[in-house]
Amino acid sequence: MISLQQISYIHPNKDLLFENISLTINSHEKIALIGNNGVGKSTLLRLIAGQLSPTAGSKHSYTPSFYVPQITGQYDELTVAQALGIDKKLDAFYAILDGSASEENFNSLQDDWTLEERCQEAFDYWNLPEIHLKQKMADLSGGQKAKVLLAGIQIHGCELILLDEPSNHLDIDSKKLLYQWVQSSKQTIVVVSHDRTLLNLLEDTLEMTSHGIKRYGGNYTFYESQKEIERNALQQDIHQQEKAIKIAKEKERETIERQNRLNNRGQKKQEKAGVARIMMNTLRNNAEKSTAKIKSVHQEKIGDIKSNLQELRSSKAALDEIKIDLGNSTFPLGKSIIKANNINFKYATHELWTENINLQLFSGDRVIVQGKNGSGKTTLIKMLLGQLTPCQGQIERHTFSTIYLDQEYSLIDRQLSVYEQAQSYNSESLAEHDIKIRLNRFLFGKDDWDKSCQLLSGGEKMRLILCCLTIRQQAPDLIVLDEPTNNLDIQNIRILTRTIQHYRGTLLVISHDEIFQQEVGIDKVIVLKNQVK
Repeated sequence: MISLQQISYIHPNKDLLFENISLTINSHEKIALIGNNGVGKSTLLRLIAGQLSPTAGSKHSYTPSFYVPQITGQYDELTVAQALGIDKKLDAFYAILDGSASEENFNSLQDDWTLEERCQEAFDYWNLPEIHLKQKMADLSGGQKAKVLLAGIQIHGCELILLDEPSNHLDIDSKKLLYQWVQSSKQTIVVVSHDRTLLNLLEDTLEMTSHGIKRYGGNYTFYESQKEIERNALQQDIHQQEKAIKIAKEKERETIERQNRLNNRGQKKQEKAGVARIMMNTLRNNAEKSTAKIKSVHQEKIGDIKSNLQELRSSKAALDEIKIDLGNSTFPLGKSIIKANNINFKYATHELWTENINLQLFSGDRVIVQGKNGSGKTTLIKMLLGQLTPCQGQIERHTFSTIYLDQEYSLIDRQLSVYEQAQSYNSESLAEHDIKIRLNRFLFGKDDWDKSCQLLSGGEKMRLILCCLTIRQQAPDLIVLDEPTNNLDIQNIRILTRTIQHYRGTLLVISHDEIFQQEVGIDKVIVLKNQVK
């Protein structure tokens, strides 16, 4: 169906993204394409879709594809029909129904008489009854835009479906529809995602790294088990190489000592035999050259082992997870932090919630705010933090410190460099080299220190914020996470998850990632229109 042979891609600014990628996708395969942020997964999807051309190599496609991108802002100026690429067909269809049976209209329609019916069926499946085809995409929420583009799968009926982070903006009910479709579909599907529930529904996992693509032949859980085997084998290889270096050095020492004893013994015999001085010097030089040659051979062998060991350790470093300890909140456990009584919020002339909100947050709670797309989850968070004022009711707050990690990572100053951002949290007057050591620990090497924060990926921004919190050396009393896993690859989700697991303070979360919710130990739920349960 799709064959990629030795393809490479270079950005317009001449930066190489990847090279010599080969991949075959067969009919009816359901494939997960995973890898760290920035490795080129989205670009590869666009190459398969035909939206980009490879810099080198060849692509052979034997079927049309439908591509759902991760970012939807480029559609804002278009109507729903234009975003779905069906506007010309629909115009021709309606024109024919109105009596304009021109050859041009029939050519545009291409005998697709069921198009309108398929649109209605697709919108019904994705719970989009209020959407009409002439509506502007800019008027829709992020979740609605995502579902409109997913509806295009049924509308176009292509054999090959390419999905880039399809569940990012979906609420829980919409995610379940996506999972249901993936399970029942007979089409060929390639998915780039960090949604582990979705990844486990796919039959094959491809890992993309800077070295190429490796196929694991199972779902994400199977992939993780294989990676654990690889990690254990890698650790064993490192142990063996370390042992080999020790043995090689001991062998080198023994060989040189033996050679020196032989040289000394030979020299004494030659002196007793009365060998001429000029000959003695020649023999001594030859002995020294022999010893140097032996040493060189051993050093070359040790050097090769050290090189292998360095390569193994570099591979292990890429697999290791950052271990972060933010410390513990000093706020007394179980004490009330926030209490909201009969609050609501008004947009224009109507109230946001049909029922007023009553809730109380205690120190040590791990609470999630749930609700469908557009139900006001972020609005509620901002009211609780004092960033918005309720139109009615009261909010009582005690004095506490908080970190609000929103979807835009607004804690990061885009005008600063990575090092300057870290230094801005240096309230303990740490030395410059201490700041750089911490940056290194969070995978920001020397080449990153002067990098502008506005160039960082979502995962990099998250890691930099966590680094800043460790530099400040005072754990916040409350951490607020607003869809924290949306822009993170799986490696960075693990980093964030482990950080929150070890954090001892109050947690308030908006998330549709059910696995993340389980792993961070959510113990209370706020469902908008309902009480805390």
